[in-house]
Amino acid sequence: MKRILLPLFAVLLLPLMSIAQSSKPFKSMDVFELQWVSDPQISPNGEQIVYSRGQMDKMKDRRTSQLWIMDADGSNHRKLTGRDVSEGSARWSPDGSRIVFTSSTEDDGSEIYVYWMDSGALSRITQLEEAPSGISWSPDGERLAFNMKVKESNPTLTNSKNPPEGAEWAESPRVTTRLNYESDGSGYVDPGFTHIFTVPAEGGAPRQITEGDYHYSGDIEWSSDGEQLIFSANLNEDWEHNYRESELYSVDVETGEIDQLTDRKGPDYSARVSPNGETIAYLGYDDKVQTYQLTKLYTMSTDSEEKQEVELDLDRSISSIQWDENGRGLYFMYDDEGNTKIGHITLDGETSVVANDVGGTTVARPYGGGSYSVADDGTIAYNETTPYHPAELATTSRDQGEGTKLTGLNDALLDYRDLGQVEEIWYTSSVDGRPIQGWIVKPPSFDPNKEYPLVVENHGGPISNYGDRFSPEIQLYASAGYVVFYPNPRGSTGYGEEFGNLLYHDYPGDDYHDVMDGVDAVLEKGYVDEDNLFVTGGSAGGTMTSWMVGKNNRFEAAAVIKPVMNWISKTLTADNYYGYANYRYPGQPWENFEAYWENSPVSLVGNIETPTMVMVGTDDLRTPPSEAKQLYSALKLRKIETAYVEMPGASHFIANRPSQLIDKVEHIIAWFEQYRTGE
Repeated sequence: MKRILLPLFAVLLLPLMSIAQSSKPFKSMDVFELQWVSDPQISPNGEQIVYSRGQMDKMKDRRTSQLWIMDADGSNHRKLTGRDVSEGSARWSPDGSRIVFTSSTEDDGSEIYVYWMDSGALSRITQLEEAPSGISWSPDGERLAFNMKVKESNPTLTNSKNPPEGAEWAESPRVTTRLNYESDGSGYVDPGFTHIFTVPAEGGAPRQITEGDYHYSGDIEWSSDGEQLIFSANLNEDWEHNYRESELYSVDVETGEIDQLTDRKGPDYSARVSPNGETIAYLGYDDKVQTYQLTKLYTMSTDSEEKQEVELDLDRSISSIQWDENGRGLYFMYDDEGNTKIGHITLDGETSVVANDVGGTTVARPYGGGSYSVADDGTIAYNETTPYHPAELATTSRDQGEGTKLTGLNDALLDYRDLGQVEEIWYTSSVDGRPIQGWIVKPPSFDPNKEYPLVVENHGGPISNYGDRFSPEIQLYASAGYVVFYPNPRGSTGYGEEFGNLLYHDYPGDDYHDVMDGVDAVLEKGYVDEDNLFVTGGSAGGTMTSWMVGKNNRFEAAAVIKPVMNWISKTLTADNYYGYANYRYPGQPWENFEAYWENSPVSLVGNIETPTMVMVGTDDLRTPPSEAKQLYSALKLRKIETAYVEMPGASHFIANRPSQLIDKVEHIIAWFEQYRTGE
């Protein structure tokens, strides 16, 4: 082998070059290079894992996902198929010989595909009119159940027009008579109902199992003998207005006969049949009509008798339940103080933590999320995140303790970026002495002897939480030279039912003081310039941001993103307009005008002196542009420095497209830079 000798100065320079490369800050275009693991599915024998590999398509400016597979020891990592199209929702057959998944086709429709592990053969097995969802294998592996919408025609009030041949008249009016007729991110909801179908696993005609004018859109679970499908639905006569209700039902696959399994005021959902087929575990709660309510775990016999709550001794909402490998307990997910975990509980109530740091799939702001699956041998595959990388694939078990990270999808990028260091902070609320949690992110190459400008980032929801998870938006603020503070004030989830429900009939309210107390706690650190404070946030975070600048003049500038400014107009125009009365404020807006108005930031707009940028997506149906315009118009009338930024085509997830994520952050930074003083 020929050896190449380098000059001495070059040899000495190599370590310095390496340091220089690794100290490059995270920049906007790096967003396009991020990848993440979602929906990891481990094979029944625990030997292989298939997962959805998400990434940003730089040319098409969108998020994409394709299926990849690897051995459970981290070897033999490869793409599952040779197709270069969107793929997802992979599920192993009961014997592990096949994988079913959904994928787009050339005409942009979504169909069901089956992949044979032994031969690598791939077959499309359906020709569906609408996209399938919730695919589930029968216990014998011979059939698949799934949900699909069956469309109906719009109602008409008149049909008297008779245009002459060749005339180009306007389209006929679209008539709507439904309570729920639009949805943020997808727009107008075509009339119709979601039903349950089955199809042979080797292909054939799909067969509709359910009928009627109801939505059968909950998770589908097969009975152990394959004769029944168990699902959650709202089959009440007044289901449209009684929309928070749902019960568990079973339907006979052959006859379509339906039996009701649960009956109470409140939702029941996510049924899971035990390995021996004798017990059904499910989630739900008794509806107490309040802002935040804990989701609890229940079991019942398969004949729907002997219902009981499984006491977790855990003041947290749980989700994503799965039976363990021996059927003596269940796994579940929950958020705890800004960290998403996988837990396990035995049927006699012994609870333990199985995995921490689950999630990292939002790839925008540091919200929760994530998923997992369990093999017959107890091996668990899940997505793991930290403040320094999005979701990677990891495995663990109840006996293992700490998880094993199998992938490094982002190593080639983030190993060569100097990320802002994330530090947890706890402080005391001035309202009632409660401990409040938050996080501080310092700029790359942070110098504790300097003073930095501060950005306060308020989370949305408000019934949600931020945590110690990767966030490109937060890192971009830090790379721009800002210390970033993001808190979980009262109303945030992961701190118990009482803490989350403190916003009941009081939002915005004392959560404002929790945020401001956090600002003061960060200032006490000594490295933040009190004359360079800035604030932003989206959705409920935008609502809080506008509330904050209406309450004080401590901030040099604010960026209010997709806010609710007026609870009266929001409640009657948003896609979820029907979901607020009594659970957020007493009564409907016309019944309690004062309460809705007093909690609306627009009521404080006469106090605002802070230069404020307002941003919203033009297609946002959750907090419509009319909300943002109320703030902008009021500030213009008052001659307060302001700017109105519209994100063309964006829904409420304003940063869904990677270029929009970049535009969002860069506009916020540019606005703040106009009012930043000093260096």
